[in-house]
Amino acid sequence: MKLLYCPDLNSVRAIAAQLQRPASDVSALRGIVEPILADIKTNGDAALKRYTAQFDGIELDSLTFEIPTIVELNASLKQAIDRAYRNIFEFHNAQIHEEAPVETMKGIVCYRKSVAIERVGLYIPGGTAPLFSTVLMLGIPASIAGCSEIVLCTPPDKLGNIHPAIQYAAQKCGIKKITTLGGTQAIGAMAFGTESVPSVYKIFGPGNPYVTVAKQIVQTQGVAIDMPAGPSEVLIIADTSAHPAFVAADLLAQAEHGIDSQVVLVCTNAETANAVFEALNKQIIALPRGHIAAKALENSVTIIANDLNTACAISNAYAPEHLIIQTDNASIVAGKIINAGSVFIGHFSPESVGDYASGTNHTLPTQGFARAYSGVSVESFTKKITFQQLTEQGLKNIAQTVITMAEAEGLQAHAEAVRVRFE
Repeated sequence: MKLLYCPDLNSVRAIAAQLQRPASDVSALRGIVEPILADIKTNGDAALKRYTAQFDGIELDSLTFEIPTIVELNASLKQAIDRAYRNIFEFHNAQIHEEAPVETMKGIVCYRKSVAIERVGLYIPGGTAPLFSTVLMLGIPASIAGCSEIVLCTPPDKLGNIHPAIQYAAQKCGIKKITTLGGTQAIGAMAFGTESVPSVYKIFGPGNPYVTVAKQIVQTQGVAIDMPAGPSEVLIIADTSAHPAFVAADLLAQAEHGIDSQVVLVCTNAETANAVFEALNKQIIALPRGHIAAKALENSVTIIANDLNTACAISNAYAPEHLIIQTDNASIVAGKIINAGSVFIGHFSPESVGDYASGTNHTLPTQGFARAYSGVSVESFTKKITFQQLTEQGLKNIAQTVITMAEAEGLQAHAEAVRVRFE
């Protein structure tokens, strides 16, 4: 891991500049993805089956997988998914609330209503790891929001099957069928619609760079997406109270996602950092995906900050997807955080619990977008419609205000739309 020193708050800007995520040249990817999307838009299912054979190595007769009434899955994993489902449901269900109407003036009532997005698409990667946890993270808020049609796409295995854990998680969310598509072809199918796949209004879910670019392209063609996405990332703030083994385990948990995972450690002293390095070397040997984690760590950064205030400033400048605070008085430190996707407070709050089962959503902004974006929630699956109703007296009360402003902007028809009601 690269080692940097940040002695005080005055040095934060210089350090933040060195923490810039690696810029990816997507022009080459766009050159591959755009023709595929255009082909799908024109040729529908035929194109989808052709690309599934090319990229996934299987020829499909049908693009739809019906989930059986009873999914064959070992009991312990079913119980784990059941517990995660309950926690995630409880947290997201609490996000539902009605806003009271507001009488802004006598006779003028305004209110806002949340309305579910009718058709949404959920993309679930199935490459090196079948992300059944993401089915819960997207399917639960979609069902709570009341989306009337949920299209779930995930790539099949070489026999055309879907991982049983993905089946079971989808079933828990009320989803009865799965569309067996992965990668760019899944995004294209949901964006444009084909004979087998209905088009949707908004697409959710993580994916490889091809999926990310495909989502960005269809967004310019009238289909909303959840948020900009990039490689997964974590920043850990650790002081002398931190357990080196805990910190190392949390770093590795993020690093094993992929070789492009972003891992940043901010320590208040060099001794803690060195102890973490020793723990990393011991733990990585035992990991099945240790070779992936090792590659990610090669491009990672450790920063020695003078104090916790400086450490928080570094974190806020970086705006990590995941922030773990392993310090004394971690709750006080958390109160200083203004830019992060999700925060894990204290020595016994590993990021893994947020990935799976604590209740919060793991679909979070990366690439510094946590400065302006939130993670997925029930609100992500709704849109807000504003309403206003005026009585005759209410319009009289505000008429001159509107007429004066409209005429000042040179929009005479706006003024007349009010004036005509009293002539």
